[in-house]
Amino acid sequence: MLCAKGWNSHEFIHAPDRLTVPLVRKNGELVESTWDEALDLICTRLTGIRDTHGPEALGFLCSAKVTNEENYLFMKLARGVFRTNNVDHCARL
Repeated sequence: MLCAKGWNSHEFIHAPDRLTVPLVRKNGELVESTWDEALDLICTRLTGIRDTHGPEALGFLCSAKVTNEENYLFMKLARGVFRTNNVDHCARL
């Protein structure tokens, strides 16, 4: 049985101000991007931080608005790919 918040938590996907495309900062402005461009940028920057400062310089914060399985995969990404145990979760809805 789900609580009232959990039962209706999926409604956020219908929010009119919800982001539907990735945004990247170019020349100080956020502009729409492709998923490939945004994910490549994320990978490049996170890998650069890890290689320069070590894996303990990275931290990953999971979301309460995704499934347990998605949070598990996120944790596996942090620990398996970026080699950091700095993974936390915000369970508040």
